[in-house]
Order: sequence, then structure tokens, then C-alpha cells
Amino acid sequence: HSTDFEVHRNWLAITHSLPVSRWYHENTSDWTLDYPPLFAWFEFGLSHVAQHFDRDMLVVQNLDYASPSAVLFQRLSVVFTDVVFIYAARECCRCVQGQKGSRDVLNRPSFVLAVLLLWNFGLLIVDHIHFQYNGFLFGFLLLSVAKHLQSRHLQGALLFAVLLNLKHIYLYVAPAYGIYLLRSYCFTQDNKDGSVRWRSFSPLRLLALGGIVASVCALSFGPFVAMGQLPQVLSRLFPFKRGLCHAYWAPNVWALYNMLDKSLAMLGVRLKLLGEAELPRASMTGGLVQEFQHSVLPSVSPSITLVCTLLAILPAVASIWRRPRGARGFLRCLLLCALGSFMFGWHVHEKAVLIAILPLSILAVESREDAGIFLVLTTTGHYSLFPLIFTPAELPIKVVLMLMFTIYSFTALRKLYR
Repeated sequence: HSTDFEVHRNWLAITHSLPVSRWYHENTSDWTLDYPPLFAWFEFGLSHVAQHFDRDMLVVQNLDYASPSAVLFQRLSVVFTDVVFIYAARECCRCVQGQKGSRDVLNRPSFVLAVLLLWNFGLLIVDHIHFQYNGFLFGFLLLSVAKHLQSRHLQGALLFAVLLNLKHIYLYVAPAYGIYLLRSYCFTQDNKDGSVRWRSFSPLRLLALGGIVASVCALSFGPFVAMGQLPQVLSRLFPFKRGLCHAYWAPNVWALYNMLDKSLAMLGVRLKLLGEAELPRASMTGGLVQEFQHSVLPSVSPSITLVCTLLAILPAVASIWRRPRGARGFLRCLLLCALGSFMFGWHVHEKAVLIAILPLSILAVESREDAGIFLVLTTTGHYSLFPLIFTPAELPIKVVLMLMFTIYSFTALRKLYR
């Protein structure tokens, strides 16, 4: 089983065995609780079911505990919580445009979308072979997107607020939500040229949105604010000392930057321009989660990655402010924010590419151009997940599964637009 299996087992033990005041202080294991409080309560709920499978898995001191009963429970918990994802996929399929022209059910856009979402290769291996609860979380994201496509904006905002308090990686796409809701929900009318009509601003709508976000955050963080533990919780949620890149590098700009730095260092040593003893140890290639210094190029700080990320997503959010294009314009902005954050963010996980791949599936079954982008992104993005499944026995499994998904994607989308 993967490291994440032990991570979540430890969180089950922490939330079940310790008082709430100790949840974000406990550090017996290296895998400390570092998700927002709402996810901690989710683990707390799961732990009450887990005790009927194996009580020993809920002991904090039982590090690397993996009895057959514990493995069974954790695997089943992922399967059952995927109900949220299945329901969200259904709602997304109901939002697909251009359904009437196809006679064959198997070639309808809604059916193709259902397969692309429910049979997504990346989500399958990350959750059900590696181990995480991404299907549960992506269910909230897709359901939120579906509600916006259905013009139920307050419901969409509520679902996204809940999602942020379950896993804060979705801050990547928060700018798209914030600008879209402010521009297209709080401002109720546009001028004839499409620009914002400032007099149409609705304070009541802004208060409604603010009330939803504030209420969810209060329920999630309120107990820890009351205990004076907010700084401790935030230090766990944003551990900047983990370094620029994750142990398995995400295929982004900083991976190329690291490779260039390593190449320049090797060239400098070979040309005797640099002394090998003078160079910092290249821990960035050691597969460890930690801070490191670049050997030749300037080291990159969190503030630099933040500036680069904001510059990358600025055109997208500026576009939906200046000329809103409805909920699908918002969806495109969401994808660009996800990709911009993936390419330039700090300590990006390779799994974060799924934040763009899964919502892009909706556009892929509605537009030929988006389908082409989807095929490129899924092929490269899914391939980058291969290091997560690294044992020889798993090699044929991941190769066959990816081939099956890729072949279906190409053939189904080609038939859709022929």
C-alpha cells in the first residue's frame, strides 16, 4: 500500500483517539494532519465506522499499521464515498449541450461524458490503487460546476466553500469562482457593449454570497479559533518548508528549472568552472519532501511562485470580468486557473493535473477544439502519474488501464465530431 494509506490511517487514529484541541498538534507520525478542519471531521466520522473493522488501526502509536481488516475498511471507504462523484457526474451529464442529434445512445455526448468521468484513468489509479479520497472531493467540484451551469449560483458557491474547507488545494481555482460570481451574479446587468453596468450592483447578492462562505468557514474553523489555535492550523495547511517541488515532480515549469539547474551544475563541474564540493547536495532529485537550494540558478521562494501564478491566471480572470461568456466562460477560466497554478505553484503535486482534466471533460464533448486539447492533456497528464504506481507487478495494470482509457477517448470523441 502507498504512503497515503498510512497518512489517512493516522488521521483516523488522531481524530478518533485525541480531543479536538490536539488534532493539529499531534506529531507522533511524520504524516501529521494537514487538511482543513472539515476534512478532519470527515475522518472523525469514518473512524466511528472503522472501529467496527479493527480498533487497533485507531491507535496513534500503531505506525504503519495495515491489517487485512484495516486495508479492507479504507478501500471500501473510498468506494462508498465515490457516490458523491457519481451523482456529480450525473448532474454534469444533464448540463451537456447538443444532445438531440444523436440516435445511438453510446454516441451521445452525455454518455461519452459519463464514461470520461467515471472511468477516468488518473482518478482510478490515484484513489483505488494508490489511495486517496479524490473522487469524493472532485464530486463537490463537479457538482459545484454543474450548479453554475444550471444558473443555481448560490448552491454552486456553497458547494465550493465546502470543498475549500475539505481540501485547500482547490484554492487554485478560487479566483475563477470569485471573479465570476462577483461579475455575473452580483452585477445583474451589462451595457450594450458587454461591459459591466456599475449601477446594477446588488449588495444583497454580495451579502448572500459572503454569508454562505462565512458560515461554512465558521463551522469549519470556528472551534479552532475559539481555542486560539488558528495560527497552528494554518501552519499545518501551508507548510512552505516542504520545498519547491513534490517528491514526484509535477511536470511543470519548476521541473524544467530544476533540470536546467542540474544540467548547468554538471556542465560547470565538467568544464572545471565549478568545484563539486562547493555545490549544495542535490536533494531535489532524491525523492524527498524538503527544502533545497539550487546549485547554479537562483533558488525560488514561495513569493516568486505566487507572483508567477497570479501573472499566469490574470488574463483568464480579466477576460471573464471584462466580457463574461456565461457559465461556460467561467468553466474555461477555472481550467486556466488550474493549469496556471499547476505550472507555476509552490510544491505542486502531480495529481493536481486532475483539477483541469476532469472539468475539461465537459467541454470536450461539446466542442471539437476542446476535445483536441482534452486528448493532449489527458495523455500527457495521466502518463505523469505513472511514478505513483511503481512496483513491477503494477506496471502492466497501469499500462493497460491507460491504453484502454486513451483509446476510448480518441475513438469516442472522433465519432462524436465526424
